[in-house]
Amino acid sequence: MKIASQAEQAHACVIGLTGGIACGKSTVAELFTAHGAGLVDTDRIAHQLTAPRGAAMPAIVASFGADMQRPDGGLDRAAMRALVFAEPSRRTELEAILHPLIRSAGLAQLKSCAAPYVLLAVPLLVETGHYLPLCRRVLLVDCAEDIQLQRVMARSGLAEAEARRIIASQATRAARLAVADDVLDNSGSPAALPAQVAKLHAHYLQLAAQPNQNP
Repeated sequence: MKIASQAEQAHACVIGLTGGIACGKSTVAELFTAHGAGLVDTDRIAHQLTAPRGAAMPAIVASFGADMQRPDGGLDRAAMRALVFAEPSRRTELEAILHPLIRSAGLAQLKSCAAPYVLLAVPLLVETGHYLPLCRRVLLVDCAEDIQLQRVMARSGLAEAEARRIIASQATRAARLAVADDVLDNSGSPAALPAQVAKLHAHYLQLAAQPNQNP
C-alpha cells in the first residue's frame, strides 16, 4: 500500500495509540513522552487545522457556511458537533476536508521525529483503519465500559443519554481489543499507569532497536 511506503520513509517504529473516549489516552501519551517517546497526536493536529487561521477553515466555511465559524475565525465545535450528529452525511463531508490534511501533517511530523519510537495517537484508529498500515504495534488504553460512561459524563457535563450516544458512535470495546497488540488497563487509579507505561516503554525500545524484526 502507498501509505505503508510513506510510513517506512517517515519512521521505523510507529506505535498506534488508541482508545475510547475518556479512557485516558492523553494521560498515557504524556507518561510515554516523559520517557522520551515521540508523539504525533491527530486530535491536536485537527485542533490546529480548525483554530483561527487554521488551514482547514476556508474549506469548512465554504462547505458548511459562516455559522460554523466563531468570531475569532476558529471552528464552532459545539455547532458542528450538533450538526453532524443530526445529519450523519455532513460528518462524511467534514471528514473529507479534514482527514487528508491531518494525514499529511501527521506523516510530516513522523518523518521529523528523532525519538527511538513514536506514538501515533489516533482516537478512531480502529474505526477508519487508515493508519493501521503505519503501525508496528497497536496500543489500546482500555477501561471498563461503566467506568468510561462515568468519566465521559463527569468530564463533559453530559447527560447519560448523550454520553451513551457518543460512546456508541465509536468502535466497540471488543472491536478495539481485537485489533490491539498491547492493552494498558486504565480502569483503576491513575497511580497504576506509570508502571504499565514503563514496562511497555522498555519493550518498545527493544522493538525500535530491531526495526527489521516482527513485533
